[in-house]
Amino acid sequence: MISAHRRNNSLDRVKINGEWLSEEQKVREGIVNAFQQLLLEDMGWKEDIGRIQLDQISQQEAENLETPFSKTEVHSALMEMNGDKAPGSDGFTVAFWQSCWEFAKKEILEMFREFHEHSSFLKSLNNTFLVLIPKRMLANRLKKVVGKVVSTAQNAFVTRRQILDASLIANEVIDSWQKRKEKGLICKLDIEKAYDSINWKFLLKVLQKMGFGSKWLGWMWSCLSSAKFSVLVNGVPTGFFSSTKGLRQGNPLSPYLFVMGMEVLDVLIRRVVEGGFLIRASKEHLTHLSWILFWFEAASSLRINLAKSEIIPVGEVDEIEELAVELGCRVGSLPSQYLGLPLGLLIGLFLCGMGALWKWQYISKGGRITFIKSTLASMPIYQMSIFRMPKIFARRLEKVQRDFLWGEGNLEGKIHLVKWEVVCTDKNKGGLGLRKLALLNKVLLGKWIWRYACDEDNLWKQVITTKYGQEGLGWRSKKANGAIGIGVWKEILKESTAVHCFPHLFVMAIHRNATVEEMWDQNSGQGGVIGLLWRKILFFGGEEEMVSSGSRKLIVYWPILMIPFFLQGVLGGLGAN
Repeated sequence: MISAHRRNNSLDRVKINGEWLSEEQKVREGIVNAFQQLLLEDMGWKEDIGRIQLDQISQQEAENLETPFSKTEVHSALMEMNGDKAPGSDGFTVAFWQSCWEFAKKEILEMFREFHEHSSFLKSLNNTFLVLIPKRMLANRLKKVVGKVVSTAQNAFVTRRQILDASLIANEVIDSWQKRKEKGLICKLDIEKAYDSINWKFLLKVLQKMGFGSKWLGWMWSCLSSAKFSVLVNGVPTGFFSSTKGLRQGNPLSPYLFVMGMEVLDVLIRRVVEGGFLIRASKEHLTHLSWILFWFEAASSLRINLAKSEIIPVGEVDEIEELAVELGCRVGSLPSQYLGLPLGLLIGLFLCGMGALWKWQYISKGGRITFIKSTLASMPIYQMSIFRMPKIFARRLEKVQRDFLWGEGNLEGKIHLVKWEVVCTDKNKGGLGLRKLALLNKVLLGKWIWRYACDEDNLWKQVITTKYGQEGLGWRSKKANGAIGIGVWKEILKESTAVHCFPHLFVMAIHRNATVEEMWDQNSGQGGVIGLLWRKILFFGGEEEMVSSGSRKLIVYWPILMIPFFLQGVLGGLGAN
């Protein structure tokens, strides 16, 4: 079977620049040359970003980033890395260095001392997993300050922000336009080979304008320029060459550097919006947008892929085809997809495939349970984190899981030997540890209510507060009314009654999957469950008293007041009897 796969996956010929290559050596050379051209920077003119004003970190923060690496910091970064990856070109895995830390720590720390002083590695280390340790450490330092220089409009890779925030904002804006019967234009822009194309000198200028020191810039240059590439052609490594642009996918610094580079585009767009040059769905204003994108490409080498970009009208937008021609992209329509989630559609498409049925019979029961947990039950989680799953969808997806667990590799049904409710209980209670999708959906949506109470200035919270208002001293938003529209927030609030009542208590709960029976302490009186239940005592301090004026009474009379919360809320939801 392995030989058959190799034959099917082998590359016999390839077409490069209109010419077919079939000879094995020429195929390899052609592929390597194509990748080299892709990763070589055009040495032409680049726009200067000197007049762009970016947010900066403080002088103290810049100095803290450049402090010497401690042994604890190095060890923590090493242990955070995934040890199960395939060995590097030197034959050693990350797990090897993790297990041999006590034996090799002296040499590893010496390598870090040299990197701190000279901002470079020995060339022989560039092909080992050791070179990823300092990059992991620098990424751990960088992520602490990246939120201070990246605007709230960017949600990915920033602490306390989520990529789901952008989907919520987009759907709520469309909902507002539709309810007010206003017209608008959505521009979905795709960047062509984003990680592979960004200019290194542009990134260093951005970091410099954000207040990073010279030593940090030297470290970044070393991490960017030391990468080497080899192309695997029919299982054989071919070529060994450097690049002069782009970010490496496996580099833990890459996501943070990319969002910091995109901050320049964010500043440009904000400037033209504030100036009134990009506020209407008109040909003139789209011309301004195209100028911005062209200028950004000239500075960063990031080009908009017009073949994958589109403009989507909301309402009756005049001359939509002419607007698309002006920007150079196609016309789309609602509903659409954004970040892998529905846009302009209230119900998500909760689908998951089963794969080839004939393979079922070759998987053991243990393997099927693992497959259900890792794949079938995990695939819809991304959509369940923001959309309320209809009950009929939950039943269908759970039926797929049941059939896969008990099936025999054909379309004929088979008796399910154990009730699904028992299967979904914890292993220590006789179940298999699977999760009920409807209940999991409620918990995931409940996290939004918790985030609304805890987040301070995130953009998604500003949008919700402006649209619906807030109450309860800012702990929650007002109820989202209206029978029409695609308001995602309105659906989220349907699952949040109990969490609305006690949002701060959920944050301090130690055992979030616990049932009432598990938390009940018969030997400690009316208020004896406090030490088991909470991360900190509620009797003291002013912050906890914001929950209610009777917070002391709430805990003392726990058997009376807290049972409804456990029965209805998130704390007891996953494991309530």
